[in-house]
Amino acid sequence: LGDLGRDDEALVLERHIYARRVTMLGASHERTILSGSNIACSLNRLQLWDEMKSLTRDQLPVARQTLGADADLTLKLQKVLAGALCDDPDHTRTDLRGTRRCVDTTHF
Repeated sequence: LGDLGRDDEALVLERHIYARRVTMLGASHERTILSGSNIACSLNRLQLWDEMKSLTRDQLPVARQTLGADADLTLKLQKVLAGALCDDPDHTRTDLRGTRRCVDTTHF
């Protein structure tokens, strides 16, 4: 749906899937983390910066612990968070420092 420009609808479905996966698989399961990442991408497209940053900041430690710092999904979450911190027109210096920390912890 997101690829069709129906981001609002996609977000509703992604939230439902995430909630079910948390219940069925637990918050630290790879599929649950992937669902959280999908929500973060939709929030980013919808420019819902605060919610997106909050979700991603909650997801990153779980992804690092469960999947490892170098896992593709962990790196994707870092990239999405760093992009949102820069794209947010209301970003602060603290946000930009957070972007630096995200980038510094990745291995490009």
